[in-house]
Amino acid sequence: QVQLVESGGGLVQAGGSLRLSCAASGLTFSRYGMGWFRQALGKEREFVAAISWGGISTYYCDSVKGRFTISRDNAKNTVYLQMNSLKPEDTAAYYCAADLWGTGSTTTNSYKYWGQGTQVTVSS
Repeated sequence: QVQLVESGGGLVQAGGSLRLSCAASGLTFSRYGMGWFRQALGKEREFVAAISWGGISTYYCDSVKGRFTISRDNAKNTVYLQMNSLKPEDTAAYYCAADLWGTGSTTTNSYKYWGQGTQVTVSS
């Protein structure tokens, strides 16, 4: 059974930092592209960042470029999202997902497995 378990969310002041982790099990992690998405209250889920299976290629939405960094450790079956200079508009539930194609896609339809999410709240 595939499981993706996010952790590291919480409450932080604007300008602060958080590091999200997503631990994967039940799949050959190194074959999957991984992505982070977020969903704010009352809004649709949106792409945040993605990384290819080997970590060579990374992708970001425009609103987080230069502030967020996605990385992975295939030996630990874990993907990370380092979030710096957080803003109140970053407040959302953050989800990690596994992309079977391995490339790291920006679209939700490409992802086969999803975690349950971790809440990030940024106060002004």
